[in-house]
Amino acid sequence: MRKQSGRRSQTQTDRKRGRYIQARPANGKADDLAFDATLRAAAPFQKAREEGKNNEVAFSVRREDYQRKVRVRRTANLILFLVDASWSMAVAERMAATKGAILSLLTDAYQRRDRVGLIVFQKDRATLVLPPTNSVLLAQQALADIPVGGKTPLSAGLQMAYEVLKREKILHPDVYPLLIILTDGAGNVALGSGSPEKEAHLLAEQIANEDLRSVVINMEHEAFDQGLAHALADHLQATCYTLDELRSDTLYRTVQKEIHSGVPGAQPGKASR
Repeated sequence: MRKQSGRRSQTQTDRKRGRYIQARPANGKADDLAFDATLRAAAPFQKAREEGKNNEVAFSVRREDYQRKVRVRRTANLILFLVDASWSMAVAERMAATKGAILSLLTDAYQRRDRVGLIVFQKDRATLVLPPTNSVLLAQQALADIPVGGKTPLSAGLQMAYEVLKREKILHPDVYPLLIILTDGAGNVALGSGSPEKEAHLLAEQIANEDLRSVVINMEHEAFDQGLAHALADHLQATCYTLDELRSDTLYRTVQKEIHSGVPGAQPGKASR
């Protein structure tokens, strides 16, 4: 039996489903009216409207009085991991921490109806190792053998993450996506003929412009850090955490904090840590 109830995040919805929490001016629209708020809006004008009343109208309501319901409903979260699997960093340490965090998140996702996905980028391509799922069994199978080594096609990873998140938003309009990128930011393979770094930053800005929230985990050791992961986070308008915070338990808490912080669809502020 589940100890928690349903989906974890709450978001406003334009659909006529969800809990009615307040009302706002309907701007003349007559669908999903909040009758109580509409009557309250019209009440102060009744004396002024008495001359226009006929004997059949006890209470005068005009289109400018209309108030529309504001509803909220529970929505599922999608946590998409984008992991650098090149030889540029401590691969074994990164993969062990990532696997532990994903499995911890999946245990919670099973109860909360969240989903988790995993994209790995290395050599010259990005691979969707784990399509969005809440199946612990599928995750264990996908995480068993992740290939590592080669160059760092950061742009390919960002492009695939963008496509996956956009597709999920179309299939599940109420989903609340969170992209977690584990990298040192040192992309050295471009999709086109330009600079890999500039291309990655343009793709990062594209993700930010779509109101897709992100977190960057800087996988570079502090002694060798050139600030590339922080620069990527700035273009994503995302928070940047450090390698020391990558243990599976702390990453798990970080994800929970990011899920619960802010309003779904809002742009997170630039920050680093």
